[in-house]
Amino acid sequence: MASDGSFFRYGARQIAAKPEDCPAMSSKLSLEDLPDALLAEIVKRIANTSDLKSISLVSKRLYTIEAEQRSSICVGSDLCPAIDALSALCSRFPNLLEVEMDYSGWKFHSNLLEKHIISLHLPVLRDLTLYIDDIRMGCLASCKNLMSLRLNSVSAIGSRGLLSVAVGCKNLTSLHIIKCNHIVSSDKWLEYIGSAGSLEELVVKNCKRISQYDLLKFGPGWMKLKKFEFKFKRSFHKYEPRDPCYVDNYQYGYDFCCESLKDVTLATVVTKPEVGLRCLLTKCKALERLCLHYVIGISDHDIITISQKCSNLRSISLSQEMLLCEIPGGTGVMARTPLTDDSLNALALRSHMLEAVELMFYGCAPDWPSEIAFTQDGLVTLLQSCPIRHLVLRGANFFDDEGMEALSSAQFLETLELMQCVAVTDVGMRFLAQSPCLKNLTLQMCYEVTDDGVCEVARARDLESLTVESCNQITVEASHGAAKSVHYKVDCPSYYD
Repeated sequence: MASDGSFFRYGARQIAAKPEDCPAMSSKLSLEDLPDALLAEIVKRIANTSDLKSISLVSKRLYTIEAEQRSSICVGSDLCPAIDALSALCSRFPNLLEVEMDYSGWKFHSNLLEKHIISLHLPVLRDLTLYIDDIRMGCLASCKNLMSLRLNSVSAIGSRGLLSVAVGCKNLTSLHIIKCNHIVSSDKWLEYIGSAGSLEELVVKNCKRISQYDLLKFGPGWMKLKKFEFKFKRSFHKYEPRDPCYVDNYQYGYDFCCESLKDVTLATVVTKPEVGLRCLLTKCKALERLCLHYVIGISDHDIITISQKCSNLRSISLSQEMLLCEIPGGTGVMARTPLTDDSLNALALRSHMLEAVELMFYGCAPDWPSEIAFTQDGLVTLLQSCPIRHLVLRGANFFDDEGMEALSSAQFLETLELMQCVAVTDVGMRFLAQSPCLKNLTLQMCYEVTDDGVCEVARARDLESLTVESCNQITVEASHGAAKSVHYKVDCPSYYD
């Protein structure tokens, strides 16, 4: 950074298009000539933390302005002594809105919140993320303006601490609980938050002692909730308690309303024979985004119901694996994915706002496309009926070059991601080159696509981005220059990434 203020002359030209917009500017503008408001605007546009640190060393004015403008910070275990260091940081940056604290595995942080450092120094704090093992959550109750709280891998926090936060933080609208295995629902925190009715976003991931049936205790809280996410690790039988309200052969209903829910994710959940959280699918009339990943018990009837009730559905993501399903007519069972073309046809018929579709299949052999109950005809019908802009197919063994030909006439398709689609070849890529709106293309483990196919698309389409991962017949040379942004990897992430 130049000491003569050249950096700030550049920033001033970026912000004030005409010299008359900034009368103080001259042919050689010094730092002291710039007004505080202009310096603050320059600081706002610098995203890199190291750059922010550098400009704060240029002058006392910039040191003060940078401190006033800083709205977020991440604190780690390299700060020592922790209490003094955190106090100094909070005093220096009084307008922090977001704080992330990662002291996981460190023994000397037990008094960080106990000293009321955060509540005393950060009165406007709204968003707090904690990765801390041993802490007294009750001290957070004094953060009256706290609106968003994320607890990640906080192994020693229990339900009482969470209840105290719920009681004290009346403005809390977003709560994420991730891998917090000491939190249980029996201590009434969930009922209290639900009765308060302030939450708009609730995310629970991989918490061993919170079951889907516990979350049904949320009661009136469902009324205001707009986003809900519930995930378990992929181990269905490790912890799946029975629903205490379930009565065999009795189709009961949960007495709550969730008509504000727009975004729902259920992952690795067993909803058979008990209904559990699957009951949400019959209640969410405002639903816009739905993710159902490995939900045992889901059926065509559920998707048909969604298509009938959710006229605003814009995005759907379905992950399936083979299960024993009854053969039509009741003549036996067969191993296949549970959802059929009946689901796709229902969406095609009624979901006229559907823009994003993700279909993922696990454990289905490429040589046996019949293990997937969706067919290429069903998918093509969906593509021709809905304004789909973003399509993701993973492990779709039924999808081949004929399907790619149908894609080429999709009028709205902008982003296509093909992963483990082993039946797609260069022939299909030549069809794709005719797609009128295609801007972004991802190919992952598509072993039959070669350099020729990629070059065909690149010549015909002005791609914004191209991602190639673990496609052994596509070289980095062919990928280079095929799009404005190119990402190439020999290996690729695991199936669940």
